[in-house]
Amino acid sequence: MSERLIHVSLPAQRLDLLEGQRVVATYSVSTARNGAGEQRNSGCTPRGWHRIRLKIGAGQPLNTVFAGRRPTGEIYSPEWAVRYPERDWILTRILWLTGLESGYNRGGHCDTLRRFIYIHGCPDTAPMGKPLSHGCIRMSNLDVRDLFERVVAGDRVFIAG
Repeated sequence: MSERLIHVSLPAQRLDLLEGQRVVATYSVSTARNGAGEQRNSGCTPRGWHRIRLKIGAGQPLNTVFAGRRPTGEIYSPEWAVRYPERDWILTRILWLTGLESGYNRGGHCDTLRRFIYIHGCPDTAPMGKPLSHGCIRMSNLDVRDLFERVVAGDRVFIAG
């Protein structure tokens, strides 16, 4: 099997999954409302080379709610959205990223892993193709489940901004 690579384009708000040089899947995403940036507490999406550190949520139903990377036992619904309007929903699956470039997205005040930057599901009513997240890469629940099944921990991720 060819090497897999996830390529995220911040300007295009798109995630491509490549096997070798061939694009095998394309998804619309939503990255940070605050744009690109690597600093802790910036609310920005970090750029550069990363890898998937952990895959979280295998086998969970669509719309499973996660808190602290653990399923809460809740299933997201529009009623939950009304009840908790300010909550940043992390749903269905999580791909936790770690930076590979020391001093840029790894270590110190720019560490992607310690910033808890994920590729994750969000409410299906959340618009894709617009930067609205708090730093993570949001996907529709069906799309994140599909991507999750196609990748493994250790696969590389390049975030271009």
